[in-house]
Amino acid sequence: MTRSTYPDWIYDGSPIPDPLGCGERAVRFLRSLKHPKSGKAFQLDPWQERTVRRIYGPRKEDGSRIVRTVVLLLPRGNRKTSLAAALGLLHMIGPERVPGGEVIMAASDRKQASIGYNEAKALCLAHPKIAANIRTLDYRNKLVFPKVGSFMEAISADAGTQHGRTPVFVLADELHAHKKRDLWDVLRSGLVKTPGSLLVVATTAGRGQENIAWDIVNDARKIARGEVDDPSILPVLFEATKDDDWTDEEVWRRVNPGLAHGYPDIEGLRQMALEGTRRVGDREAFRQLNLNIWLDHATDPFVEMSVYDEGGGEVDLDDLETSQEPCWLGVDLSSNSDLTCVVAAWRDGDGYQVWPWFFCPEDRLRERGERDQVPYPAWADDGMIIPTPGNVVDFRKVEDHIRELCARFYVQEVAFDPHLGRVMMANLTEDGLPVVEMRQGWVTMAPAVKELERAIIGRRFRHGGHPVLRWNVENIEIQTDSAGNRMFHKGKSRDRIDGAVAAAMAVARAAAGDSNRSSYDGDIGPVEEWGYA
Repeated sequence: MTRSTYPDWIYDGSPIPDPLGCGERAVRFLRSLKHPKSGKAFQLDPWQERTVRRIYGPRKEDGSRIVRTVVLLLPRGNRKTSLAAALGLLHMIGPERVPGGEVIMAASDRKQASIGYNEAKALCLAHPKIAANIRTLDYRNKLVFPKVGSFMEAISADAGTQHGRTPVFVLADELHAHKKRDLWDVLRSGLVKTPGSLLVVATTAGRGQENIAWDIVNDARKIARGEVDDPSILPVLFEATKDDDWTDEEVWRRVNPGLAHGYPDIEGLRQMALEGTRRVGDREAFRQLNLNIWLDHATDPFVEMSVYDEGGGEVDLDDLETSQEPCWLGVDLSSNSDLTCVVAAWRDGDGYQVWPWFFCPEDRLRERGERDQVPYPAWADDGMIIPTPGNVVDFRKVEDHIRELCARFYVQEVAFDPHLGRVMMANLTEDGLPVVEMRQGWVTMAPAVKELERAIIGRRFRHGGHPVLRWNVENIEIQTDSAGNRMFHKGKSRDRIDGAVAAAMAVARAAAGDSNRSSYDGDIGPVEEWGYA
């Protein structure tokens, strides 16, 4: 397991600067809280205490806190919500409080928000002196400290607009589950209004890379590895890697700091791991939630995305235009809600270079992005998606773009599934362009899928790191027929795989063009499947 992002400072006994005693003050406050069930002092284990001291101790020359953001990546069962709730109280009623201070616990939905609120409320009610000095507003998930006018409120991303907030402390709880970034953006912009504000991101690992949590955690990884210098962000990352043996209890103990102190339950982990050896879904849930392994989006992925990412080298379109290397286009035309995609493929030794062009309706671009939970507007701004006027893809724009590609590159074939493409195929054929029919059934696409898989796994598929194509490939689920043939399938209704389909078409035609063999060679199956009968 890589140690490059592991928080060794938690265990190495190294001194943590605390020139003003703020770290010690924070620890003393947390220890003064009472456990809701036992009434004993709040359990602040050594790994938690070191984390608290690292947040509040180090100071700038002017006395202000250095750390402004904490990224706490912890597997489920390690009491991250309890710690985060206690930190929120530190800013509401403790020594970090300010008059009128807003402490916000932001969750993905109302149920998750109530969990954080109930945790903080229980800590308050367990301490007689604190309980006598706060007001509880359960109908709003809100605690109020009238003495200074500060309050803690648990809100959710599905509760509508939260503009106007001026928080001094924000807990972004289980950020990987936030479906939209609206609440995140509002609270982040509100934090900068208040000097000395603190953001704590407390989350388990998620799935896929097209979300806020991946961006934040991956940035924290760069800081932990020393690739980025930003002392305002404190990464506390307990995570295994995809290469780690998920059944190894030493791995469990390393990434679950609470195990040394009795939580989570080791016997419970053993049982879940045992069941995971029998059921793929349980295994993946164990790896994600109990070992913090960030998984690919699909539950049964087409390829390992870490392998796919090795093909992120530059695709130089200008050079390919100048050299006039043979080029094959695969076109996947969409229904109203899907993306339309044109992918160009060039032979590159015994592999391929590809580049996609995606088209999406311009109207309600942000709404579509929220539906699919990906940043369509940002991709459009970056030129990764071509918006077309209206609320459906304008096929005329796609057709004109194909003409431009044929004028620019040495295009050998333009492959279409005729299901939605007959009109466009006829128009382009009339212009003398090399249109070919490539139906998206098992007989044709199974060999195409196999060729694309072979190229990716063989590290012979260069895609330039195009983010929309990556998202499409990550969405792929695989269907296998009785003969072992494999086909693409969308995992969820909102998932898009159009770019992956077009890439498989383009690669298959490039392979056929290079070897003078047809994608249709061999048994083509019952003619009824293709509507010829």
